[in-house]
Amino acid sequence: MDTTIRERAKLKVCIGPALGIAVALLLQGVVACTDPTVAPKSSVSDANFFSDTSSYTAFLAKIYAGLALSGQQGPAGQPDIQGIDEGFSQYLRLYWEHEELPTDEAVIAWGDIGLPEMNTQTWTSSSRMVVAMYYRIFFQVSMANEFLRQTTDAQLATRGHIPPALRAQIQQYRAEARFLRALSYWHGIDLFGGIPLVTESDPLASVPKPSSRADVYAYVVNELNAIKDSLPSPGPSAYGRATGSAAHMLLAELYLNDSVYTHTANWTGALTEAQTVIGSGRYSLDPNFRHMFMADNNTSPEIIFAIPQDGLRTQTYGGVTFLVHASVGGSMNAANYGIDGGWYGLRLKPQADSLFAAGDARAAFVYDTNQTLGVADIGTFNDGYAAPKFTNKTSSGADGSNKGFVDTDFPVFRLGEAYLIYAEAALRGGGSRAQALTYVNALRERAYGNASGDLPDTTALTLDFILKERGRELLWEAHRRTDLVRFGKFTGPGYIWAWKGGVMAGQTTDGHLDLYPLPQSELIANPNLKQNPGY
Repeated sequence: MDTTIRERAKLKVCIGPALGIAVALLLQGVVACTDPTVAPKSSVSDANFFSDTSSYTAFLAKIYAGLALSGQQGPAGQPDIQGIDEGFSQYLRLYWEHEELPTDEAVIAWGDIGLPEMNTQTWTSSSRMVVAMYYRIFFQVSMANEFLRQTTDAQLATRGHIPPALRAQIQQYRAEARFLRALSYWHGIDLFGGIPLVTESDPLASVPKPSSRADVYAYVVNELNAIKDSLPSPGPSAYGRATGSAAHMLLAELYLNDSVYTHTANWTGALTEAQTVIGSGRYSLDPNFRHMFMADNNTSPEIIFAIPQDGLRTQTYGGVTFLVHASVGGSMNAANYGIDGGWYGLRLKPQADSLFAAGDARAAFVYDTNQTLGVADIGTFNDGYAAPKFTNKTSSGADGSNKGFVDTDFPVFRLGEAYLIYAEAALRGGGSRAQALTYVNALRERAYGNASGDLPDTTALTLDFILKERGRELLWEAHRRTDLVRFGKFTGPGYIWAWKGGVMAGQTTDGHLDLYPLPQSELIANPNLKQNPGY
């Protein structure tokens, strides 16, 4: 196609008439936040919409953009979902908060409704952020389902002559939509457990029935295996799109957590999928670790799948704009990060800082002048080291295109994590420990600039080390909660950190918090659903 999805996704969300049906199909069933798992109905004429052949690209772009933007008029004004401030409702921002704030890594100062309990594992089924995350997931699923309904062979046949080249392109688009749906379903089962499984085959007016976590897991795995060879090939023109490598990484993530989702481990599967990506020759470690979190990180050789951001064309108060601005405050100079001002929000919990040793460049971004290590008061920005890992500066030191909205893409999957997935799976019984050591030391040599941080042999490569190394390598990349759950340390007495359980020193929390609750409003709207135990 003449315009890549990366470029399409970077357009402001109001792309124009071509998105009319996508918006109308969804607003009736999702925006009210009463029953978003029911695929919505619409009176929009698909015949008129699809008479423009570019509409297929635009519709798919809207699904991609659902990960990056918050509504139909960036940065605010026509939100995709209601009942919450539009900036807070953005998919990536919500997902990041669910994966980072309740862990040993991050804390946020703000007291907005629904946010304080994310710092302390004290949420309820009515907590604003939890509810919004659930609806965001199903908004994405609903869009993907409708795209798939509208692009079957039977539907295409009703629209007159469609050139063979476009038909072939639509088939690839269908695979991409299925990947994006699988990604959101992964987030759904990881965060909420058993959730409704709604596909393009379900009648529009049906009330969905709950599915077990294992059943949704199996569906997603089957989907990814079915489409992985139909996705675009990796390369510059496919940046920001779902490629075969992205599908292998998502499978690796699923298999890595199989013991949580189905209680049956699949370490060999995780290792195999990670090695497929590593051995593809498509990616290499970025020699500059910081580059992957800068405004020109789209040129990094390491990033496998990213959520593109653009300061001029994807303006949102969520996404990486949130991560950059909210990490700056106190005496920090916002201009050093390519932005127009700090939001005085995000800092490290002290346990995250303790993971790093002297000489580890992965901690070089930590700004501790006039900041304290301890977090005595969550609402005080100077309590806790600031950690501006993401910046709106390029690797050459230039500012991004807009100081209000950043150009920095979010790396969902990257090669460094593939190395760590291989290493963990090998230790748990899936492969070569010697190879695992090689991969881990490659990451540490980048971090230290030499071999001074290398592990001497495989005896030093333990599961406890892997969890800590994931904390160092993947800090603030929205993996930590999932990792702690997999290692049995997110709840319970095994690992206590600041503000866990709502007290400064931290305390034991109950195991039911390993899952978020289904929204109370959803239980009322859909009597088929059953709340997760403990809520």
